Amino acid sequence: MKDDPREIAPSPGPEPRVETPPVAGRHEDAEVWTGRATNRVQWLLAVLGAGCMALGIELAFEDPWGGGSAPLVMSVVGCVAVGLLILFGTVAFVNVTVRVDAHALEVRCGHAGLPRRRIPLTDIVDVEVASSVTPRHWGGWGYRWRPERGTGVIVRRGEGVVVRLGDGRSFTVTVDDAAAAATAIRSRLAPAAGA
Repeated sequence: MKDDPREIAPSPGPEPRVETPPVAGRHEDAEVWTGRATNRVQWLLAVLGAGCMALGIELAFEDPWGGGSAPLVMSVVGCVAVGLLILFGTVAFVNVTVRVDAHALEVRCGHAGLPRRRIPLTDIVDVEVASSVTPRHWGGWGYRWRPERGTGVIVRRGEGVVVRLGDGRSFTVTVDDAAAAATAIRSRLAPAAGA
């Protein structure tokens, strides 16, 4: 009996992998810059908000006024509402994440990333480092607007980045290593403007 040539022929092996040499000066970190700023003091305010909510819930189950429903409802609703406002206001602005890619500057607040602001690089005309951003000058922590300063996301005292927009407005965000953030934005401005 003759062997079938198809059974004897060796099967082709896997195709050889061709490794592409890395491009000099280009890696993942060069594509996207990310930075953060955190304010752990605001967790104390979050505890206060949780305490207000707990008080409201306790008042709902115990009737300390002995039958008066209007004061009880107002107290429960008031405590729960104040607690929720404090919790949202503090947890939303405990930290901020700044991301700079080839197209935009993106700022996300809190663990949920809300509120969020995305500024296309084509809208930015200049960037500078602010060495002493303080919540006192902005009217507190959070997403702020001041007529003389523009808008800002302020989560702590310290350094930040101020971007000047083409329409004359400015946007400030507190971020650790603000000089690196400004450099990342500035290095992407020229390619974005030429595109």
